[in-house]
This record gives sequence, C-alpha cells and structure tokens, in this order.
Amino acid sequence: MGDSEAKVHFHVVRFIHEAGMKLHLKSIPLSTASLIYHMFFQKNSLREFDPYLIATTALYLSGKTEEAHVKLRDVINVCYRTLHKTKPPLEMGELFWALRDSVSNCELFILRMLQFRVMLDHPHKYLLHYLKFIRDWFEPYKWDNLPITRTAWAILRDSYHGSVSLHYPAEHVAIAVLYLTFESLGVEPPHTNVCRSPWWKVFAEDVTLERIKSIIIEITKTYELEDSVS
Repeated sequence: MGDSEAKVHFHVVRFIHEAGMKLHLKSIPLSTASLIYHMFFQKNSLREFDPYLIATTALYLSGKTEEAHVKLRDVINVCYRTLHKTKPPLEMGELFWALRDSVSNCELFILRMLQFRVMLDHPHKYLLHYLKFIRDWFEPYKWDNLPITRTAWAILRDSYHGSVSLHYPAEHVAIAVLYLTFESLGVEPPHTNVCRSPWWKVFAEDVTLERIKSIIIEITKTYELEDSVS
C-alpha cells in the first residue's frame, strides 16, 4: 500500500470513529466497522470503490453484527452530516433514497466479498483481563497515579486506524498494547516478585518479544501517519 492510499484509509477510519460516536456506538462495534473496512480494501482497490460508501456500510453492518441496533436511516443521516459538515441536513428525498439503496446493496456485496465472516475476535476482552490482573502487581497509590488504563485503551482504539488486529492474534495485540503503554509511561511492571519469566509470558506463553515489537511497529505507523496528515 502506498503512502497516499494509507492516508486515505487513515482519514476514512477517522470518519468511521467520528460518525460512530455520534451514533453512540461503543468500542466493539466501532472496532468491527474499522476492521470490516480494512478487510474489504485488502481485497479491493480505492480506484474501484468509494471508501466512504464502504465505511458507511461497514458502520451499519457492524451495528447488526454486534447487536448495536442502529437504524439505517440514522447511519445515512449521521454519515452524510459528518462527511458534509457545511451542507444542510439530509432531507427525506431523492438523495436519501439513493444513498439508502447504495448502502443496502453494498452491505450484501461486502458480506459476499468477506464470505460472511464478520464475527471478529478483538483484543478488548484480553486487555481488560490483563489490566485487572496487572493492577494487583502495583501498589494501589502508584496504580492510581499512573494513567495506565486510560493510555492502554487509547492506544488500542488508535490501532484500528491500521489493520494490525487482522494480522496478529487478539491476545498478542493486547499484550503489545500494554507493552507500548508501559514504554510510553516509563513504567516497569513490578512482576519480579510474582514470576521469574517476562511479564507478558504470564498471559500468552507463545508470544515472543520479537512479535510484540513487530506489533508495536505496526501500531506506531498509525501515529506517524497521523502526523503526516494533520
């Protein structure tokens, strides 16, 4: 993927998150929408498909997949308003019905393209478990004074601007997010009194430091991309 394509995808995933938050979607549906979008463009070209139509459809499809119960009408209105901030709200007219038909048709096309495999395993549940476990390693006052939880969730959310969660097991991504969190905060988990092996081995015996760093490289690319498009 070239830099120009990567920048387009970054902007479109940012659009997914902005519109999704206006639709009151939680983190899992937003993450699913982002990955559906990435999966689609792993198989298709930006020259052939409108990325914002795919993104809008991915939002609607993720709502169904994750049982978020968003109405197609609301998805279309919110996405249109998010994309066209200076235009008046979309009225129930010819344009609305054309967009509705486009999203409905696109939904079936995406499902077929992805062979109906849109139930995804996200790192969220693993990260939640790991954070609860690691908290017991810290003195309460130190944990409370460090933004470990907030930073970890922010990094995980930002990682969906890329497709790292499609390339690595969810538990490995969660570990890498924690590793990057500790590195960012200059914190070393006080695990030595708990176990003799590296702290990440407690959560996944098959993960290696090399893999953790490979995942971190993929995550940090999204921050480099953000700097280049800001």
